Amino acid sequence: MTSKRIHSIRGFTLLELLVVLLIIALLAGYVGPKLFGEVGKAKSKTAMSQMKSISGALDQYRLDTGRYPSTEEGLPALTRKPANASNKWAGPYLMKDAPNDPWDRPYVYKLPGENGHDYELLTYGLDGRPGGEGEDADISYWQ
Repeated sequence: MTSKRIHSIRGFTLLELLVVLLIIALLAGYVGPKLFGEVGKAKSKTAMSQMKSISGALDQYRLDTGRYPSTEEGLPALTRKPANASNKWAGPYLMKDAPNDPWDRPYVYKLPGENGHDYELLTYGLDGRPGGEGEDADISYWQ
């Protein structure tokens, strides 16, 4: 006599699936905000890095022409010779137009800069307005 074994295929119950989904949701709720906070810090670091690069180009412009571009000439003077630039302009000083900040807005260039600085480069952060804290804080670089 042969015995038959019945193999039953058992799946997950709805309750078990809901418990797993709840655990995943709790983990995402805990880890998600920490990761998004790091994105803001990375954008701020990117802005500083870009402004340092632009600053180097501004310094080279000054070495060649004897002055920084005026506020009116702005950062485009680093890639295209301004009409009133001296014959000593040896640009372009950047390979392409100055990049936008990490929030996709143009950097603000001021000549002279505030507090006695030769010039100031700045971005207003996430909110695009002066002042703010956290990701909305202004980031400035001056020479």
